Amino acid sequence: PSGALLAKEMRFKRVVLARELSEKQINEISQLGIETEIFVHGALCMSVSGQCYMSAMIGQRSANRGLCAQPCRLPFSAGSSRDYCGLSLKDLSLTDHIDAIRKMGVTSLKIEGRMKRPEYVAAAVSAFRSAVDGLSVDTEMLRAVFSRSGFTDGYFTGRYSNMFGTRQKEDVTAAKTVIPEIHGLYRAERKVTEVSFEAKIKADKPVMLKAYDSDGNIAEISGDIPQTAINKPCDKAFLERQLSKLGDTVYSFGGVTADIGDGLAVSAGALNELRRNAVAALNEKRIAANTPVYTISDRLPETQDSQQNMSEIRARISDRSQLDAAMAADRVIVPLELLSDCDIIDVSRIIVEPPRFIMNENEVREKLEKAKSLGVSDMMCNNIAYLKIGKELGITLHGDFGMNVSNSYSTAKLEKLGLCDITLSFEMKLSQSEKIKSPVKTGIIAYGRLPLMLTKNCPVKNEVGCGKCRKTLTDRTGRECKIECHEKEYVEILNSQKLYLADRLSEICNVSFMTLYFTDETPECVSKTIESYRTGGGKQENITRGLCYRGVM
Repeated sequence: PSGALLAKEMRFKRVVLARELSEKQINEISQLGIETEIFVHGALCMSVSGQCYMSAMIGQRSANRGLCAQPCRLPFSAGSSRDYCGLSLKDLSLTDHIDAIRKMGVTSLKIEGRMKRPEYVAAAVSAFRSAVDGLSVDTEMLRAVFSRSGFTDGYFTGRYSNMFGTRQKEDVTAAKTVIPEIHGLYRAERKVTEVSFEAKIKADKPVMLKAYDSDGNIAEISGDIPQTAINKPCDKAFLERQLSKLGDTVYSFGGVTADIGDGLAVSAGALNELRRNAVAALNEKRIAANTPVYTISDRLPETQDSQQNMSEIRARISDRSQLDAAMAADRVIVPLELLSDCDIIDVSRIIVEPPRFIMNENEVREKLEKAKSLGVSDMMCNNIAYLKIGKELGITLHGDFGMNVSNSYSTAKLEKLGLCDITLSFEMKLSQSEKIKSPVKTGIIAYGRLPLMLTKNCPVKNEVGCGKCRKTLTDRTGRECKIECHEKEYVEILNSQKLYLADRLSEICNVSFMTLYFTDETPECVSKTIESYRTGGGKQENITRGLCYRGVM
């Protein structure tokens, strides 16, 4: 909710809600006085929207920038099966919940159709048109044209047990039987507006035809000079017959007014051409009226050029046992879920990290208030909701990697929204991070198992159950991705190799801090790693440089 309210304060008119929200959460946000748009049908990512780095890390194609290569559809298993696709979800479909969605006040329904065949789009749009109009929905046709072993409404209903699925042979063959029927759904244009005509036919002057649609758009076309009638002169009835032939257009006929001189004739062919040209011109007017016009400037934010110097090492911990060793760093980032178990002497160096995915905002706010009462005055912000929550609580705000900051405009805006420093996106190359112009200090993640996915639905629990959890997920090549479970509310899937830059410190320029992202390290490893980043470490085996030199496409 706080994210939606902040967007409203920033004068956004509409927010598109995350696909992972429940009916209760969607309803809560839809009552805040800002338009809401929700996904109702189409492919589901395993990762929370905007928080997937798997495709980027594997193949430099950023899911967060719309270029996902879908490596999650390949085999991943928490058990012994090499062929199990543990990160592949069924497609979403909420046809059965349209009445509830309407009552919530949701403004717009969003259907995923990018790179889909016309038959898929036609079947999905027709199904939801029927659902919105209170008619029965042909769910079998919808499933036949494309599904992954059926559909799911698990996030909406809170029932996660049957959300996983892959594309099977029978899913592919089912489409062949319904394709001809689906073609009939989009053979003709849907009539969306009326068009009225005004004709002016005068001797020795070109025929003039104006077209008006119901939305106030006007197009005017001129034709040839009318001829002298030999038999029957042109009249209004003749104009109506020719101009009403709107066939395969989006228009229905709204009538014609005419000013016709005596004894003049215009051929049917000439009127048909005028009608076609008027409709084409009106289409252009409608497209222009509904196409935003943007002016893009080359001007960078007005930020004073200043060279940042590396002055701080931050240690982010995942386990209570790492805390004492991590205090050797300048600042320590402690997950909110660990804070109550930690006996911290110097709270002035602590930055508390609330959950990256907020299940219950009031509960998180209460825990942050308790942290503040313990003396903690700094907080990480992994999504924009925390900008508003933290400001209301009077806490110093730090931007984390989940904000996906990768340009100077973002740093300038986020500084105005309250951030005192920003961890840049780890999808950036070091050379790109160096060029950021920022009014606040910036930093990078320089060590650790980078989070590849943030998932609300646990792949381990789904496949083998929590009792058999080994906190790993194995891909088809045998690489093991570590799993971090956060109070059983969401999990993070971590990279199999650790990012390591201690031997490349001289190449990290124009940033003020490095974050060392500790996950499964022992306290001894934490101490040694911090020391190596202070003094410069030697080269290590089985490490990754992440995207620091490759970047993304």
